Amino acid sequence: MFSNWASDPEVTRFLTWPPHTSIEVTENLLTDWISRYEDGGYFNWVMEYKETGKAIGNISVVKLYEDIDAADVGYCMSRKYWGQGLMSEALKGVMDYLFDVVGLNRVAANHDVNNPRSGRVMDKAGMVQEGILRQAGKNNQGIHDVVWHAAIRDEKSDNL
Repeated sequence: MFSNWASDPEVTRFLTWPPHTSIEVTENLLTDWISRYEDGGYFNWVMEYKETGKAIGNISVVKLYEDIDAADVGYCMSRKYWGQGLMSEALKGVMDYLFDVVGLNRVAANHDVNNPRSGRVMDKAGMVQEGILRQAGKNNQGIHDVVWHAAIRDEKSDNL
C-alpha cells in the first residue's frame, strides 16, 4: 500500500488525506482498519491485481447512513493501473455487494470537479451524476466544487 499508492502525491492529489510520509503511517492506518472490522458496519477492501497478487488500491465505505440504507464510498489506486478499467470493475463489484449482500438502497460517491476521470469511473460502474455542490468539499487542492454520483438498487443494471 505504501509504495503502490499511499505515498504518491499524484494519487492523493484530489483526496482528503495527504500522501503517507513513512511506512509507519501506513502500518498504523492498516492497524486501525483491521480493528474496525469487528463491528460489522465497516467496509474497506484492498484491490488485488489478479495477475500478480499485488495490492494496487482500495475502496471503502466512508460514510454509512443506516437509517436510509445508504453509503458514500471512496477509492484510490496506484497510478500504474490507471486507465485500464480496473477501478470501474472493482467499484461495480463493491456496489453489487453493498446492494445484494448488505441490503443497501443507495450507493453514492463524489469527486472534485477538477478530477473528471474519477467521475468517468463512477459512470462506468453504473452511477448517475446527480449534481454539483459549489464549494462544498476540501481536499489536498483546497476548497472545491463537488460532483455527486449515485446508484439506486432498483435501478441497478446487471448488464453494466
